[in-house]
Amino acid sequence: MSEGRKAPERTCVGCRQKKEKKMLARVVRKPDGTIVYDPGGRQNGRGAYLCRSTDCLKKAEKSRSLERALGVSIPEEVYRELEKEVAADE
Repeated sequence: MSEGRKAPERTCVGCRQKKEKKMLARVVRKPDGTIVYDPGGRQNGRGAYLCRSTDCLKKAEKSRSLERALGVSIPEEVYRELEKEVAADE
C-alpha cells in the first residue's frame, strides 16, 4: 500500500539533468563568501548541485551557470581547486 518516500531530486547546473540528490555533489557559497566543494551536502550556505564529473564542471564554468546559481563571481583558481576535488570524487 505505502510506496515510501520519493527521493529528493536536484538539477545539475552543468548538464541540466535531474538526478537524485545523493547522486550529485554540492558546491557551496559560505556566509563569508568562500566557495567550497561539499560532496556530503551538509555545509551551511547557498548551494548548487553538480554531477560528480569534470565534464559537468567544465560545462558549468563555460556557461557561467555555477556563478549564476551561487550569485557570485568565481575566480579561475577556485574552478581549478573544484576540478581537482571533483576528479578525486569520480
